[in-house]
Amino acid sequence: MGHDLRRYARQTNIRLFAGFLLILFLVGDGLIYAFYGPGAAVLGLTCMLVGLAPLVLVWLAFVVIELVVKRANRD
Repeated sequence: MGHDLRRYARQTNIRLFAGFLLILFLVGDGLIYAFYGPGAAVLGLTCMLVGLAPLVLVWLAFVVIELVVKRANRD
């Protein structure tokens, strides 16, 4: 009957981030495509991916740190 609030918070954060990415890429790049054409949409997609690279690297660092801490706490 108990609820795992950490799991719920993690799940909510993942859904929010997925929604953000969906809006960013579909709506953002779709508007670029509609107003400026396919060439600009490809460049916009490239710029968005490069802009997200630092966020992905920070997230990966946190995942690695979490794994290291979990492994250290097992002992």
